[in-house]
Formats: sequence, structure tokens, C-alpha cells
Amino acid sequence: MKEKKLTIFMVFVSIMLCASIAISGFTLYSQKTTADAIDKFTGSSEDVDQEDDVTIAGNYVIKSTLNISDAYKSGDTSKLDETEKETLDMAKEIIAEVITDKMTDFEKEKAIYDWLTAQLTQNTGILTVIPTRIGDSDNPHDVLKYRTAVCVGYATTFRMFMQMFDIECKVVHSSDLTHSWDLVKLDDGWYHTDCYMDSESNNYQNFNMDDARCSQGHDWTKEYFPAATGKKYNYIFSICDELENIYSVPKWLTDAIINRKSVISCTFKEEITEKTETTAQFMVQQLMNQLDMGDNYSLSFDWMLNDKGKYVLCFYINFYNNNEVKVDKKTEEKVNDAVNKAMSEYYERTAVG
Repeated sequence: MKEKKLTIFMVFVSIMLCASIAISGFTLYSQKTTADAIDKFTGSSEDVDQEDDVTIAGNYVIKSTLNISDAYKSGDTSKLDETEKETLDMAKEIIAEVITDKMTDFEKEKAIYDWLTAQLTQNTGILTVIPTRIGDSDNPHDVLKYRTAVCVGYATTFRMFMQMFDIECKVVHSSDLTHSWDLVKLDDGWYHTDCYMDSESNNYQNFNMDDARCSQGHDWTKEYFPAATGKKYNYIFSICDELENIYSVPKWLTDAIINRKSVISCTFKEEITEKTETTAQFMVQQLMNQLDMGDNYSLSFDWMLNDKGKYVLCFYINFYNNNEVKVDKKTEEKVNDAVNKAMSEYYERTAVG
């Protein structure tokens, strides 16, 4: 009977987590709605003022991986068990692929974010190719080996890499214990980064947020975790264009869609007022009425203040490609070679005359 209840519960959680990422334009709202639903289903749990050994959604435990990151920095693996050694080896391969010695801390952070959001898929619990125990996708070993993760898996794996690079990083949990993400410290302060929420869209919507921005879709114990006040390394600000005025937006936005850009931002030469923001919202509504988005992509936008106190208009474009299977570059090359060789032989053997 207990096993049956557990199965029903996991299916419910799976459906709710899938629903929370189905429409990128409502990502932040969906996450909160899903969290509330899960919390209502499981019963409230008391929040705790600690980072590790916290259980999320009733199943997934935030665990420290300092022994792995310490072994990476020292070169001494004698204290690691076989699973930890395998985790370290897999992490080293990824570091060799995406990290260079001349990178800044921000560039290293972005490289790991890019890898995690592009190479991993969210574990919905529906597809089980390899029989595994509950929680397999909440730790770096199984995340890197099977390339699937729940929010805890994204958060603890991201933190492990940051600690390997001597970049301060903490795993944050939501007040209702249904979600987790990261706090990372760069030279101008702390930032929130939620790889899980950006997975498979790679649009930086939840990358390097300050507290105000993060609070729009996340809730956590602010008295325990350090305040995120950094702004300089929010990716949105680093790619910002300058437009003449608000009426330059339609051409600029449609060009971005044609070029399949997942995120764009701009400032304006004209002063931004409350009327400008209202005009922008009306303009986007008109564009969305005329654009044939269908099942191809979705669109959302908001305003942010950059580190210079200037208003920035941000657009997030989520292109849907549900049938695309992602692999690393080396695997892609091997697959292409094998397919091309087989097809060449096939055509030779089936050629007529």
C-alpha cells in the first residue's frame, strides 16, 4: 500500500514539474504555482537555517561535495570512494572541454551554466531507461553520468564546479522546501543562479539575479543566506543594445527571432518613463497578436535596472525543439562518422546497375 501511494505521489510530482516548464513566458509564475501545489499535496515542512542535509520535495537531499572539490584542488584522491572518484573524473572531462586558464570567475561560471542548461535534461520521473533508486538525479555523480537532473541535482552539481574553481557558492532552498538553486559570489557581490529553471531554454532568465529580481519567482529565508546585490555580471546587461526609442523595438525583436536569439536586451537614447513602459507592453501585445508563434516559440519580457541605474528592456525567447536529442561535440562527431560510413556502404551495396 505504501509503495502504491509513493508511486501516485511521484507521478503527481512529475506531472507538476513538467507543467511548471511547459510555457516559458510564464516560467516564474508556473514554478511558484507548482511549488504551492506540491507543498499542499505533501503537507508543509518546517524550514531550516542550513544549507546541506535539507530534503526537497520529500525525496531529494542537498548534500555536500566538498571532499570532491577539495580532491580536485589538491590532487589527492586517497580519501574518495569509487563513486566520488568517478564523479571527479567526469567533472574533469567537462572542465577540460569548457574551461581555459585565462577565464575570469564570471566566464567560468557562465561556461558551467551553459553546459548544464544545454547538456542536461530535467528528470520528470516518467522516462526510466535505466532502473534507478529515488533521488538518482539529485547528486553530481548520477547527474553527470546519466545527464538528467532534478533541481537539487542542478544546484549541487553547479556548486561543486564553483568550489573546484575556488568561487564561493551556496545551494539555496525555497521556504516551502520544494525547490533549490544557487548563490554564487563574484567580485561585486552575490548572485542567484537557477540552472534548473533555465534548462533546455538557455535564455539566461534566471542567471545571476539580485535579490529583487530573484524574489519575483523564488522565496527563501533571507535572514540566513547572504543578500545578493550584484548587478555587473547579470548576463542581460552584458549583451545590451542601445535603440533610438521604443518604436525601434519591433524591427529589433523580429530580427532576433529570425536569427534565433534566445535572449536580447536594450536601453534607449530617449528617457524611459512610465508611459514608455506602458507603450512597450502594448507594442509587444500587438506583435504577439501578429506573430505566428504556434508551437515554435514563446515570448516574454520585463524591465530591469542595470548597475548604472538605467532601465533595460529584456526579451526572453524560448524556441521549442522537443525532438532534438543533445549530445556533446565529441559524441556528435563519432555518431556522424558512423552514420556517414554506414550510409555510404548502404548506397554502394544497393546501387542499381
